This record gives sequence, structure tokens and C-alpha cells, in this order.
Amino acid sequence: MQLAKPFYDVGIFSNQSEAQRAFWQQQVGLAFDHSLKLGGGVLQHRHNAGGAVLKLNDARDPLPSASAGPIDELLVASSKVQAPQLLNDPDGNQVRLVPSGYRGIQGLAVQLKVQDVARSTHFYAEVLGLRPEEPGLLACGDTRLLLVAGATVTDLAAPLGAIGLRYITLQVFDCDATYASALAAGATSGREPATLGSTARIAFIRDPDGTWIELSERASVTGKAV
Repeated sequence: MQLAKPFYDVGIFSNQSEAQRAFWQQQVGLAFDHSLKLGGGVLQHRHNAGGAVLKLNDARDPLPSASAGPIDELLVASSKVQAPQLLNDPDGNQVRLVPSGYRGIQGLAVQLKVQDVARSTHFYAEVLGLRPEEPGLLACGDTRLLLVAGATVTDLAAPLGAIGLRYITLQVFDCDATYASALAAGATSGREPATLGSTARIAFIRDPDGTWIELSERASVTGKAV
């Protein structure tokens, strides 16, 4: 898979927009970029973290609470700390500030709690093309993905739009082709490709533990119309 940018993004859903924005901007130190209407009463507040984006999806309607999912922790490279520091956002998501370069992390990274580290390593390396660097650590361009063994069993019927850390986004040059090749290589479909106005063409796949992975062909990233 060819990435359109060497960072992945992270998506959160919340009903606490004001408190969440204060947390990410003031406590974590991310720079607000702009807001984007996603439809269905969801407004996405985009925050820059190096070359990555923290996507805070502010839902107008009450969101369901999601059971503990594979995204166990969000790590943020920060000049504010000299050693890892654990925080919790207003919804209770675990956020760890780390020095820039800690375990190779620039911008954002996620730690996934998976049932089988070897199986998940194979999925991310063979289906999505990430590069294994050491056991439980893969490179995605200039960012990293951390895998830890855990007994999390995801409710696969739970909607994407639920409170918490819900998905990662890979920017690609061709959403439809990447989606088709991922399914052929063993990924599970989350949502078929769809176009969001003139902004992007997106699809979702899911990894062996049910993690939602967005494949985004974003016009501002690829430089071509969707």
C-alpha cells in the first residue's frame, strides 16, 4: 500500500466538545487547524500533531458508550515532557505524552491491545504494508504502531460513532483500489467506499481485533479531485 502522507491520523468521538478542545489544546498542546462538517450532526475539529491529525468528532446527538476496544492508548510526541506522562481526556481515554522520538514516535501513535501480537503484526505488515521494527512495534511512514497482548474482545456490532478512541486514518492515493486490495489480502470490510463532497473519498476496513481503519483519498493530500 502506498501512503499519500507518511503519518496516520487518529479519530475520537465525543459529546464533550468544549472540554475536549480545552484538553487537547491546553493540556496536550495541539494546534487547532479547522473544523469540518461530516454530516449527520457531526462536526470534526482537526488538530495538528506534527504531520498527523487528531480528529475530534463532536456529535450533536448522544453517543453510545463503547466497550473497551483495541485502541488502548494514544501517544503524543511533546516538547513539554522529558519522560512519558499519562493523562486522561474528559471521556477517560488514556493519553500518554512522550518525548519526541520516543520509540520512534513523531506526532501521534496508538497502542493497540490485541489478542495475538504475531497475527496482528502479520496483518499490518502484509495487508497494509507497515514495516516491523521490533517485536510489537511497526513503522507507518514516520509514525509508529505499538501492539501489546491483551484479552480485549471487541463488540464487532458496535457502531463506529461511539464515545472514545475509535479509528485510525491512512491517507492513500486511491481509496477504491486500496480497499479492494486490503479485502483481498484478508481485511474485513467496515464500510464501502463513499465520497464526502469534494473533500475526500473514504472507506473503512477492520483488523483481526475489530479496529476501525479509515482509508482516505483526501483531495488536499493527494492533489487530485475526488
